[in-house]
Amino acid sequence: MANILVLGGTRFFGKHLVEQLIEQKHDVTVATRGISQATFEGNVTRVTVDRTNEREMKALFAQQTFDIVYDNICYTPQQAKIVCDALQGANTKVVFTSTMATYAADGQMKKEEDFDPYHYSYQLNTEETLSYGEGKKQAEAFYTANATFPVTIVRFPIVMGTDDYTERLSYYVKHIMTGEPIELTNMEAQMGFISSVEAGAFLGWIGFQSQEGIWNAVSHGTVTLRQLIAQIEKISQNKATIVEGTNSPYSIPNSWYMDNEKAKRAGFSFSNLEDWLTDLITYYVKRIGN
Repeated sequence: MANILVLGGTRFFGKHLVEQLIEQKHDVTVATRGISQATFEGNVTRVTVDRTNEREMKALFAQQTFDIVYDNICYTPQQAKIVCDALQGANTKVVFTSTMATYAADGQMKKEEDFDPYHYSYQLNTEETLSYGEGKKQAEAFYTANATFPVTIVRFPIVMGTDDYTERLSYYVKHIMTGEPIELTNMEAQMGFISSVEAGAFLGWIGFQSQEGIWNAVSHGTVTLRQLIAQIEKISQNKATIVEGTNSPYSIPNSWYMDNEKAKRAGFSFSNLEDWLTDLITYYVKRIGN
């Protein structure tokens, strides 16, 4: 049984991670700003802390020792520095949730070595000027250069689920069902995804592996945007209106997907995208149609 802290554990895949850790009988602490509330079936310790406040984070780690810290809400090198400073000299493993956005959408399947944070520069105190992908790149770079403790980096693609607060898949279902136009630039672009449940399961698994380093985590298989739209059309029995443009969540110029062979070889069993995507689309069609 391990003592575990989850930063970002009240919604989406973070909540699924916490639920898995509770089921495995670990001692779980969820740190939030006190804004998002979540209920769990089991004992969870809740602490109120601002992830971006250095003083509060140092106080948290001074009060308690953790075997594993899941950092699901780090978006900049400055935020990575706060954890590194607070855990200086601690015997704690950090699992940092990163993103496929560290890779260019250039049509090539991405392996872990296609972005190397060990030789990437970062700049502190530039949070407001960093894009999501660039912020994650620099956070990876800071962790790999400065952590005095073991760090595992997990790169997720776009995460889908019935609990997806970003509502990206819901956007397409709603637009097709209401007849609103959808902007896309490349209908043949392939994308990889992972479900929120599987993302939480992967984090729970990787935290207890002895290997460190960088890991891609994505369901088997890809779907082109044309195929995705066609599935929504079939299930909703509505015809999509597609126009040229970039103003929609999945509008990408080229295919954007990752290889999961490293994690597969290490023993994690990924689902097939086709096994859960249809059910998820059906869920949104029913929800929006009601």
